[in-house]
Amino acid sequence: QVQLVESGGGLVQPGGSLRLSCAAPSSIFNVYVMGWYRQAPGNQRELVATISVGGSRNYAGSVKGRFTISRDATNRTVYLQMNSLSPEDTAVYYCKAEPPSTFWSSSYWGQGTQVTVSS
Repeated sequence: QVQLVESGGGLVQPGGSLRLSCAAPSSIFNVYVMGWYRQAPGNQRELVATISVGGSRNYAGSVKGRFTISRDATNRTVYLQMNSLSPEDTAVYYCKAEPPSTFWSSSYWGQGTQVTVSS
């Protein structure tokens, strides 16, 4: 069974930083687009950032310039470095692995990790 294991969530003060991690099996990590999504109470789940196997990155406008997504092939882990955090960033963050468009395969989701930005 494919599992995406998330870690790194927690409570942080406004203006602070936090780094989320998502570990994936090599069969997924080496082929799928990896990304982070978030969902705040009462809101729809929204895209935060994605990174392709080739390193192409995309960011939501709300996090561009503050968040950085990266890949570590050795550890099969995707990271989300979050800087200059504000209360609006408070949400459950989910890791996602999306297959290439040429694959007829399912996307996979992590269990979610709570990020709370508060004084």
